[in-house]
Amino acid sequence: MIAKLLTPQQIERIHEVSLTILHRVGIVVPHEEILSRFADCGAEVNPGESRVRIPPRLVTELVGKAGRQFTLYGRDESRTAPFGFGCRNYNSIAGEAQWIDEIGGNRRFPSLEDVAAAARCGDALDSITIAGAMADPHELPVEWRSVAVVATLIRNTTKPVTFWFHDRASARYIVDMLVALRGGEQAARERPLFYPFLEPISPLRFPFNGVDLLFETARLNLPVPVGPMAQMGLSAPCTVAGTMAQENAEILAGICITQLVRAGMPVCYGGICHAFDMRSTQLIFCGPEQALFGVGLTEMGKHYGLPVYINVGLTDSKRPDAQAGLETGVTLALGAAAGADIFGHMGICGVDQATSLDMLVLQDEVIAYVESTLREIDFSDEAFGLEEIGAAGPGGTFIDSMHTAQHFRRELWFPKILDREYYRQWQEAGAKSTEQRCRERREQLLASHQPQPVSDALDRVLDEIVDAASSDLGRDAA
Repeated sequence: MIAKLLTPQQIERIHEVSLTILHRVGIVVPHEEILSRFADCGAEVNPGESRVRIPPRLVTELVGKAGRQFTLYGRDESRTAPFGFGCRNYNSIAGEAQWIDEIGGNRRFPSLEDVAAAARCGDALDSITIAGAMADPHELPVEWRSVAVVATLIRNTTKPVTFWFHDRASARYIVDMLVALRGGEQAARERPLFYPFLEPISPLRFPFNGVDLLFETARLNLPVPVGPMAQMGLSAPCTVAGTMAQENAEILAGICITQLVRAGMPVCYGGICHAFDMRSTQLIFCGPEQALFGVGLTEMGKHYGLPVYINVGLTDSKRPDAQAGLETGVTLALGAAAGADIFGHMGICGVDQATSLDMLVLQDEVIAYVESTLREIDFSDEAFGLEEIGAAGPGGTFIDSMHTAQHFRRELWFPKILDREYYRQWQEAGAKSTEQRCRERREQLLASHQPQPVSDALDRVLDEIVDAASSDLGRDAA
């Protein structure tokens, strides 16, 4: 851990305040089975309000049961996303309600074709570990939309995937799809492709569907990131300390819920709170406060021995411009240096304003830059090159030495879109901006990259599951 914010005393103080919040104020969970299980464990439950006040000893007990390590596996099982092992992972956004084809142009409702394009783009970008759907296809009924999204992701990327689950009924078909992909329940349990994201509603409430669907995903013991998006000054106190304490309380409560569903269920600590802009009256994706939250909440998650998810590497800009580079780079560098396990969600234009593959391309470049700054440095005798220094002598050069030829590809990072050309070369090539280069790279990737196709047998099974979901859930919705 390179970046630090909190002292041990401050970490303990946040923990104590969070426990006090859960015990005195409590949480609202509109789910009878979970309320019953809390009551059986000794929590104070008010069924009329769906409110639970959780004693500190129960929080400690339940959080202590949570699984602390897990790995997501792609359709190609060599493409993995390990959590809790000291690795860093990066995902594109699980889905947005609007899509942008050209930066600065009009937004539109996304389609399932956009999910396919997002998956192929995420599959092609080297720095993206988990390929997100990036789009919430508007043309499909919400009751079975997520099932079709998963089938599309499986067909268009060999990486682990992320998307938005909807409810317990549709989750059953998604679990069936994972079982079909892996060839059986045991294999699906051992090699999960995705996870359901449990997002508390700040302050101190939980959604019924988000909790209820865990009873279905628990069949395969799928890991669960718990990530409330408390907003400092709107849905949390207007102080960094108060927001972190409430965020921490909501995460701990969410972890308690997962362990009441299934003890030992792996979790990820999602410290994804934000500040609220009192001038524009909207959430701030990537102000300086986000860097503080990212580092501080990484420290809190690691205090509990958990893998950590933080919202850094985002931007308030609607273009892949200087603002986007500044906000993405600074917050991502600090969050990565703090030791979090995953950072996201990449590919969003502004504060959940829309999805842009151009923005994803820029953020992929920033990730590669940040990862290069965190590389392990070689301090061997060969790396020091004393003989080369002696051979060059005062006033010599190293450009034509064999030592340089042997080392430069490993020691230097080479960008894909950032500009390093001489002025005349840059000018003669069209004096292109970063935004233009992002667009060209996006176009090139979509035109040229095709992931390994699924087998005919799997393709048929995916169709059968989507058809069954659309028939059963569509009928139920009608």
